[in-house]
Amino acid sequence: MGIQNWSEDIVLVDLPQEPELGDELKTVTEMVRDRGDCEVVVDFSEVDIITSSSLSKLLKLRKLVGDCGHRLVFCSVAPATKGIFTITGLDGIFEMVDDKFVALATLQMVG
Repeated sequence: MGIQNWSEDIVLVDLPQEPELGDELKTVTEMVRDRGDCEVVVDFSEVDIITSSSLSKLLKLRKLVGDCGHRLVFCSVAPATKGIFTITGLDGIFEMVDDKFVALATLQMVG
């Protein structure tokens, strides 16, 4: 679990399960707001399911990162969580890849 500066311009977030997930997202959002200039990779490996409250926090984080011209990439998203993204229509809004190595490589190629 935790938030780490993976490189100069990439923050890597290993999300915990609910209910701690919401607190972690709040912390990440504050960190990105203070830092301002970074890409964010969110690893969902430990997350089975996500609440509407956490969905809201993810949308806020996406807007914050997007407003700065950067990308928010999700990886290792469980089928149940992917289903929630699909049902809510958020699968077209969030960028998802298989694992954190693909996510980091994708951001480094573009960045």
